[in-house]
Amino acid sequence: MMNTKSGKLIAYLLGAAALLLLPILLQSTGSNSWVRIVDIALLYVLLALGLNIVVGYAGLLDLGYIAFFAVGGYIFALVGSPHLTDTFPAIAAMFPNGIHISIWLVMILAAAIAGFVGIILGAPTLKLRGDYLAIITLGFGEIIRIFLLNMDRPVNITNGPKGISQIDTISVFGLDLGKRLTIGDYTFQPVTLYYYLFMFFVVGAVILSYRLQDSRIGRAWMAIREDEIAAKAMGLNTRNLKLLAFGMGATFGGVSGVLFASFQRFVSPESFSLMESVMVVAMVVVGGIGHIPGVILGALLLAGLPEVLRHVAGPLTEWTGGRLGPEILRQLLIALAMVVVMLIRPKGLWPSPEHGKSLAK
Repeated sequence: MMNTKSGKLIAYLLGAAALLLLPILLQSTGSNSWVRIVDIALLYVLLALGLNIVVGYAGLLDLGYIAFFAVGGYIFALVGSPHLTDTFPAIAAMFPNGIHISIWLVMILAAAIAGFVGIILGAPTLKLRGDYLAIITLGFGEIIRIFLLNMDRPVNITNGPKGISQIDTISVFGLDLGKRLTIGDYTFQPVTLYYYLFMFFVVGAVILSYRLQDSRIGRAWMAIREDEIAAKAMGLNTRNLKLLAFGMGATFGGVSGVLFASFQRFVSPESFSLMESVMVVAMVVVGGIGHIPGVILGALLLAGLPEVLRHVAGPLTEWTGGRLGPEILRQLLIALAMVVVMLIRPKGLWPSPEHGKSLAK
């Protein structure tokens, strides 16, 4: 027993050391592009963990999850950019130096609003299951995107298809993550500083997900996933539990949106398209529904795969005489990879050992 605990502790310490050194090693290659790819992958991990609460735990197929990502992104864009003060003189008079709210307050606000929006989405879908639920949530995600796309008139709130730029970077205890940090002879690039911030939130999300999984609420969600009628017969309030799953999962999306907006310093409706939502669902399914390590693996693979395939799509484009563009080929290769994975591993790359009756058949 002691050896087992010691082995686990050593494994955790080695893993933590590897995660801390990863961006430094990637930055030492002379290019920040790989660190940036890892940063985006961590944001997708955070999104996938949030969707896993809805899809993996409660068994509710949500194809509009990216809408909560958009809510968080636009909330920070509005309060962390000059857009509102430039557009509305009254707001400029109230905040002559601009609206610069603490990032932690914005995250709490974004999580609360995204959770509320998630409950609003869940309320009319309580009696729907399967394909019907997927269609409703898909429509909801598109409604949010189109809403953001057209809210530039008659009053310009979201700046329409042009998006919002000049968004503030995040400052942690006075340290601006958008600027280089020099310690001795070594300089940490902004993408490396953001990596550590994103990793902090991912680790927190993983711990919270495990706590939820082992809690009474998590067991109740899994009971609904396996057999909703039996769960209701056992006295579970399936209505409130479903709403809680939608709301809890949406908060992850809201926080992810804030981090994304500060990292990119620009948001537009095109950043929250249906394809993005489908990719997040694919990450959960390919990795292993309901299994946290599998979800993380699926998110990392599908987030990094497009960049890896960039080197393959170029030669294939030349081979086809330019008839198929690199972007089309990359999407085709991603789709083929997912088809192959699901044919070989229908439960995902890393399925849960206790996956449930309904998925074991």
